[in-house]
Amino acid sequence: MSMKRTNVYADPEDLAIIKEAAARRGVSEAEIIRQGIHLAAMANRVWDEPLFSRTFEGSGRTPSKDDVRNAVADGVRREGDSEVTA
Repeated sequence: MSMKRTNVYADPEDLAIIKEAAARRGVSEAEIIRQGIHLAAMANRVWDEPLFSRTFEGSGRTPSKDDVRNAVADGVRREGDSEVTA
């Protein structure tokens, strides 16, 4: 991956924290800054497609703990049944 040089202004306190973190982790300060830039870029990215493209049937209410437990148990049972018949 090619890199492009840029200049930014940063708060001296933030730079001191980055310096300490870099020393503690054994990486360069630039690496920590690159990771921060990547996180900021991804947090502000606009995706072409929605995260969830499918809709699911349901009652429209949040399931209870027992509902979830029963649904998982049913799924495990069905999966076990299909392995026996296969």
